[in-house]
Amino acid sequence: MSEPTPLIETRRVSKRFGDVIANQAIDLAVYPSQIHALLGENGAGKSTLMKIICGLQQPDEGELLWQGAAVEIRNPKIARAMGIGMVHQHFALFEGLSVAENIAFSIDGAIQGRALEKQILNLAERFGLAVEPSKLVFELSAGERQRIEILRALLLTPKLLILDEPTSVLTPQEAEQLFNTMRKLAAEGHGIVFISHKLKEVQSVCDAATILRAGQVVGSCDPRESSPESMAELMLGSRNITAQREQRTVGETRFEVAGLTLSQADHTLQVESLALAAGEVFGVAGVAGNGQELLFAALSGEVTCADHQCIKIDGIAAGNNGPNLRRQLNAMFVPEERLGHAAVPFMNLIDNTLLTNIANVSINRKGLVNRKRLQELAAEITTAFDVKHGGLNRAAKNLSGGNLQKFVVGREIIKRPGILIINQPTWGVDALSAAKIRQALLKLANSGSAILVISQDLDELLEISDRLAVLHHGRLGRARDINDWTIEALGLAMTGSEQAA
Repeated sequence: MSEPTPLIETRRVSKRFGDVIANQAIDLAVYPSQIHALLGENGAGKSTLMKIICGLQQPDEGELLWQGAAVEIRNPKIARAMGIGMVHQHFALFEGLSVAENIAFSIDGAIQGRALEKQILNLAERFGLAVEPSKLVFELSAGERQRIEILRALLLTPKLLILDEPTSVLTPQEAEQLFNTMRKLAAEGHGIVFISHKLKEVQSVCDAATILRAGQVVGSCDPRESSPESMAELMLGSRNITAQREQRTVGETRFEVAGLTLSQADHTLQVESLALAAGEVFGVAGVAGNGQELLFAALSGEVTCADHQCIKIDGIAAGNNGPNLRRQLNAMFVPEERLGHAAVPFMNLIDNTLLTNIANVSINRKGLVNRKRLQELAAEITTAFDVKHGGLNRAAKNLSGGNLQKFVVGREIIKRPGILIINQPTWGVDALSAAKIRQALLKLANSGSAILVISQDLDELLEISDRLAVLHHGRLGRARDINDWTIEALGLAMTGSEQAA
């Protein structure tokens, strides 16, 4: 019997950006009916290789074969016509347009109006990815935007589907629905490339894996027969991919919320009582779109409260204070959307360091910026958090997603804040870097800081939290000790199941 022909094959593909080698002589073959994992740490070259396959980048060397024939994929339109679809880690959406309008662009307007909305709703129901076709994208959370990306790729029924970190903001139940969809597509003859840092997911759903390190293929395996530790060692050179907890003493309350009720657009938020103690990591779980953005905005001061007493920082009323006044009280904040919210895309790393250091008197004194100290601080952040970059004058948009995440998280942790509110701390970060960020959060708690972590990664919350509450339809539920939760109970609570009440 002859060998099957790969659906897509790269032969000796290389790509450089200046002095940086993103891909070096990469051979990859993905077959019909195969779910193929592409693994590697941040900056390993995964996204660049997939952009080449999707026509967003052109290789400097090597060739692409589609169903055995050499091809040039000069742009994404050609890739879509061939049957290649990709769900990107960084969303490619027009914020001022609706969900349906964004999807219409991706299918070149082939279906429009009510017919398109009906198809979107049918597909959303089939795969358990709830969306509202008429809603404007700028109103949506990152998790809801990710659902749009998944749906518009599936709408074209691609022969090859590339999924870049698709489960980062899904509940375990939603992720399993997606895995069932992937298995069904594979059974129908479709090929799937699955990029994930969650190695247990890779084990459960993939039947082949290629591992990249520093732009080169360093190995391949059958994930079903490999342990997460062995795959991590190939990817990262280390088997240790979990944070190590130490016994901590919880101190006095440092951050309090009482009787907080907010409405913004069609989102509401209700927090009856919340208290963060010194030395505590408090986790907030929830399905994307259940009020996480408004909760973060309220806690950070981006949206202020009518009652000045509803939020207290170390006993000082701060409900009417904006972010900089709260920073002066030694509270720091890391938002979910790293590019555009946490960092300005076209500003370099030095100037992006300044953004949250306006209240830092060693950086900014009476409106005069100490550029030397600012540059030193940017260098300290990138060194301490192993941020791979092409120079501190490099624009934030040029960093990989994981490296930019390490930068915006490190920018706040390095200041040793008394209170840290952080939304999706390890979204899109490789396993080893995620472990280092979680370890840094635990170290910060050990020093007496009070930390609130909003995350859709339930494994993460169970690993680092001391107490945890679920946010559902904008209401923050009762906090419980972490030992009183299981991942199954959390998943049910996140969907509003009475069984988890």
